[in-house]
Amino acid sequence: MVIFLIVLAILVLLVVWGFTTYNGLVKRSLSCDEAFATMDVYLKKRFDMIPNLVETVKGYAKHESETLEKVIAARNAGAAGQTVEQRMESENQISGALRQIFALTESYPDLKANQNFMQLMGQLQTIEADIANSRKYFNAVVRDYNTATMTVPSNIIANMTGFSPRPMFEVDDASERQNVKVQF
Repeated sequence: MVIFLIVLAILVLLVVWGFTTYNGLVKRSLSCDEAFATMDVYLKKRFDMIPNLVETVKGYAKHESETLEKVIAARNAGAAGQTVEQRMESENQISGALRQIFALTESYPDLKANQNFMQLMGQLQTIEADIANSRKYFNAVVRDYNTATMTVPSNIIANMTGFSPRPMFEVDDASERQNVKVQF
């Protein structure tokens, strides 16, 4: 009878551990979804601001249409992204395209003095800071989730129930890490 109780106690502990581990993985997974949704709100704000910024720059930099077309193309590609990975890639392209617009402003002093442009740039800089902070938070939440899905013993439950590591939101190309060079 004592052996039966010991075995039963061990089984109960394993079941409790399994449920606790599974619930922890679910919570971490939901935190990842929430963190991406929060970041997505800021990305949408930036996405909506791009046409206003491009229109303001167009008046001053008519011969820079190629740069402006790249910005619009990157924005439109961002709208087409459906998966998290596609959205991450398109948002990196939008960031690169916006850096080109920022570089253009150095060549047009009148544009830098334009009140509408300055207001848009201020709003965009605030949104960019919010995006950077939300990316940090997203990556921290994903790191915690990935740690739980890959470390022993929780990886046993993760593998049994279909939890798999998620990608971090990172710059994926070495050229994205370099300063933009504008040449006329």
